Amino acid sequence: MKTAVIYNSQTGFTKRYAKWISDEIGADCFEFAAAKKKSFDDYDAIVFGGWACAGGVSKLKWFKERIEKWEDKKLVAFCVGGSPIDSPLIEPAMKRVLTDEERKKIDFFYCPGGMNYSKMSASSRAMMKMYAKILKAKKNKSEDDEAMIKMISSSYDLSDRRYIEPIIECLQ
Repeated sequence: MKTAVIYNSQTGFTKRYAKWISDEIGADCFEFAAAKKKSFDDYDAIVFGGWACAGGVSKLKWFKERIEKWEDKKLVAFCVGGSPIDSPLIEPAMKRVLTDEERKKIDFFYCPGGMNYSKMSASSRAMMKMYAKILKAKKNKSEDDEAMIKMISSSYDLSDRRYIEPIIECLQ
């Protein structure tokens, strides 16, 4: 199956997962800016990866707008975020990014990434610092609040090649 992997990455985690996937299955891999100019008519499967951002997935709208055009292809999308794979926040967040109808056409996965403050845009860095400040100021913090404060206080990396295994299985 001829497969294309398209990714949009801000700090490198999504790019890392896209490269791992393409290396594993021998797919062509394209950064989002290049993919926007390309035809994918010759591909049997298209994988899209974007990073979690404010309850959504970066550039996923672009991918979803092509569902009908690509209805004869296997469609897979993945999101890379800063939460661990077992976080109870993941499932509800991921359910919000695709409609029930879109879920029938796109297999969707979550891959834990991390935070790399040195590679973040100034606006993203400011948003994360503001979020941390709000959490720190909160009275009666929950255990989850404390864990989140600790996690987002500095850069960290949760990415692991094993998280692509369900994606690879889906493509085979």
